[in-house]
Amino acid sequence: MLIVMNHKAGKKQIDAVTKAIGRLGFTAVPIPGSERTAIGVLGNRGYVDDSTVRDLPGVQEVIHVSKPYKLVSRDFHPRNTIVKVAGLEIGAGRRPVIIAGPCAVESEEQICETARAVKAAGADMLRGGAFKPRTGPHTFQGLKEEGLRLLALASRQTGLPFVTEVMSPETVHLVAGYADILQVGARNMQNFELLRELGKIRKPVLLKRGMSATIEEFLAAAEYILAEGNPAVILCERGIRTFETATRNTLDLAVVPLIREMTHLPILVDPSHATGRRMLVPPMAKAALVAGADGILLEVHPNPEKALSDGPQSLTPQGFARLMEEIGRLIAFLGSSGNDFREPKSA
Repeated sequence: MLIVMNHKAGKKQIDAVTKAIGRLGFTAVPIPGSERTAIGVLGNRGYVDDSTVRDLPGVQEVIHVSKPYKLVSRDFHPRNTIVKVAGLEIGAGRRPVIIAGPCAVESEEQICETARAVKAAGADMLRGGAFKPRTGPHTFQGLKEEGLRLLALASRQTGLPFVTEVMSPETVHLVAGYADILQVGARNMQNFELLRELGKIRKPVLLKRGMSATIEEFLAAAEYILAEGNPAVILCERGIRTFETATRNTLDLAVVPLIREMTHLPILVDPSHATGRRMLVPPMAKAALVAGADGILLEVHPNPEKALSDGPQSLTPQGFARLMEEIGRLIAFLGSSGNDFREPKSA
């Protein structure tokens, strides 16, 4: 339920509504706006009788919200969330952010060389896996804390903030001690204990869509993080599992404008994991930006043929530099219309 106060409602009236909601056994979340305040009601599992609050002084309208996610919804939070990371701003109305780096950190030489290359080409952030959830137990599982240390070293050398994956609630604070953004991989999208723990920290979280997750399940997963108090969540489409075998996954670009209508959170796209094929990454990266993505994640490796994971989908530094030139021209072209092509019409 969402209670919209009229524009003349003062603190005393807002507090009275908040207390009335508390007496019903629910949690009230005031949402200040430029012209009026709304109050979200959390904790209800079904229809709420609004008779006790509907006629209170200052109440203009009561809206019943049936979605399983509320804090994530534009009904509760109509303004776009802008996530700030080390001087960068990620979200609608901002220049799309480009995050690039190897799938996995393999050595100091590899990660530092890659970081320098993507920095020179114009990347905004570095990516790299220290903890690697792999399909098979006998494949490379990452360097773990040593990988975090090497990512931090590459970050200091280049000035690039970095994002890396966290896999368990027990390692959240370890990873948060190094990373600028903590990533939840597709396999962990519904690891609810991990999501709750990430909601308790004050660092941005990049939440990847599960490979078989519906949009409602995706947004409900984000709700777990916001419900614990962390509003800095960035969504990421990375392809879903379908009957098609020609690509690693099926990149669902329709989700980008749809997500932007449904939620205020930023949405990025990872065309590397989505397609699994190097030749498909550049066109899908550009298509993601045209669709309205707030940024893209790209895998780059100095020697993809020898990569310990995801070599076939990794761009070379030279290929990434070419793509960055094309992206620069594309963004300039899209912005030349005078409209924010990433702004949802209803916002």
